Amino acid sequence: MKESPTITKVEYVHFSHVLDHLGTDYNGFNMVYVPGGKYQQSGTVVRIHTDKGLVGEYPNANGLAQTEIRALSRYLIGKDALAREHIYQDLKRGSRQWSGSGVGVIDICLWDIAGKFYDEPLFRLLGGELRPLKAYASTLHGDENGGLTTVEDFENFAWQCLEMGYQAFKVHGWGLARDNIDREIKNVLNLGHKFAGKLDLLTDPACEIKNFGDALRYGRACDEANFFWWEDPFRDGGVSQFAHRKLRQMVKTPLLQTEHIRMLEQHVDFIVADATDYVRAGAHEDGGITGAMKIAHASEGFGLDVELHGPGPVHRHLMSAIRNTNFYELGLVHPQVPTMQPPVYLNYTDDLDCIDENGYVYAPEGPGIGVDLDWDWINYHKTGEEIVAEEDSSAVTVGPY
Repeated sequence: MKESPTITKVEYVHFSHVLDHLGTDYNGFNMVYVPGGKYQQSGTVVRIHTDKGLVGEYPNANGLAQTEIRALSRYLIGKDALAREHIYQDLKRGSRQWSGSGVGVIDICLWDIAGKFYDEPLFRLLGGELRPLKAYASTLHGDENGGLTTVEDFENFAWQCLEMGYQAFKVHGWGLARDNIDREIKNVLNLGHKFAGKLDLLTDPACEIKNFGDALRYGRACDEANFFWWEDPFRDGGVSQFAHRKLRQMVKTPLLQTEHIRMLEQHVDFIVADATDYVRAGAHEDGGITGAMKIAHASEGFGLDVELHGPGPVHRHLMSAIRNTNFYELGLVHPQVPTMQPPVYLNYTDDLDCIDENGYVYAPEGPGIGVDLDWDWINYHKTGEEIVAEEDSSAVTVGPY
């Protein structure tokens, strides 16, 4: 039996780049189409090194995750990199007053190490198999700039996606900048009328409907339009079990909640409160691959499906190993925005055209996460580097570049 790899250091490689034809909406939170816009975005590649030369990598950690990982790095030095469950439980407890996003990144890196150690793709380690994953086109938010500005714009984009092979289409609306629920309802009803029997239709108001009454109106429009699901309708932030149970009692369209709560126990609490029909989870937010699989199995025990939030190779592996799931979220996409993702991978993309002719994507087949990082691109856009190493167990800043 091979000796387990031991963690020796944690490395952070920071980068910055520009996304074209993007800006923000009226409140500065939602990214939207802006002709000629230049949206500055930064990210960090997190790399966990071992004494066997195996490196686990996460390509695009955000600022909040970085802060938490830095605080957890000293704990990692000297640990058995294959002891994922033990490390998950320790870090979950140790970061219980934080967002938990750092735990997810660390866990993903450790699974990447395990895949490389056993020379197997993650879906194999998880007991899955390579299979087609049905993708849905998850739109960028509606805008006022000539992109997804009208009901007709959303309809035309849905036709485009259908012709490309997509079998499902999800609407992120206009954000109700003027509390215009009527425009949102009109969009739902038009899509339901035009695409009945052609596309599974989904919608995510992203917690922007102003009150319960308007959310109820919107939900009943989803009923009329025969939507597959609706999610996070109004401005409770997606966390009120009581309010969403009431919506489930009054709206027939299945409700998808739990994107904005964290980890296994909160998801189970939401389920037993009858506050959701589908269960939202994500490796990046809910404790990594270890945490997401716990939520998937718990949901299965209740007879519910789990839907993974957002794209990425890790979620392709997870979905390949989960029975109780329906769609791979491919987004955010837009007819006039070429990409929403930093091009950190070689020979891998989650852009609009990554599906096959039947609307499917597949998990990578290389060991671990199974996709090589594009270090030429990363180093060209690098702004700095930090290392937490065994010899001093403190952050060492290198750069900026």
